[in-house]
Amino acid sequence: MPNSVHNNADIKLAKYNEYFSISHDFNINIKPLASSADYSFSTFLERIPTPFMLATQVVAIDNIALQPFQTVTGVSNQLAQYLTLQSQKIDLLMNYIITQQDEEAYRYQGESFSGSGISFTSADEFSLTDKVEIKLFLNIDNCNIYCHGEIIQKTESDNVFQYSVLFTHIRDDDRELLVRCSLHTQQKQLRALAKKRQDES
Repeated sequence: MPNSVHNNADIKLAKYNEYFSISHDFNINIKPLASSADYSFSTFLERIPTPFMLATQVVAIDNIALQPFQTVTGVSNQLAQYLTLQSQKIDLLMNYIITQQDEEAYRYQGESFSGSGISFTSADEFSLTDKVEIKLFLNIDNCNIYCHGEIIQKTESDNVFQYSVLFTHIRDDDRELLVRCSLHTQQKQLRALAKKRQDES
């Protein structure tokens, strides 16, 4: 392998490892992008399906709207509970709409995610440097994200391939949401592990 190619692969791997990765099972759609496609960020933004745009906006609005009520009590606390219930209704509706974006023909099993990329397994074979369209369905804190990526690692075991994908185009809000989801998931996993150890002792 030429040094320039090897160095480029190392740079991509370093970018992939910039964020903490959390192991988690989730559904993901991976669709190859045409090699001749325009990979500019503006073109990427134009391709984002409306439900994914709305999903991110709803999460952001919820966080802003409910934050002032987190430290109050009394009537304001009751109002916060009411607003939370209304938010949950909207979340249920958004999750239903998002599920319509899940294409079975392109569905794969996700294994881990971070703010910089994902890993998934498949019996289908992709090539290194393949550019792909990604629909990420985490179902954690309404984390459903559309982005573009590049396959940077590939391993094979028992006719099953494991791929690492580096995000090439992702909105800042979506990256921040993924980071929050990874921290939330890690906290839940640590609590579950602590409880298991306590039960065994």
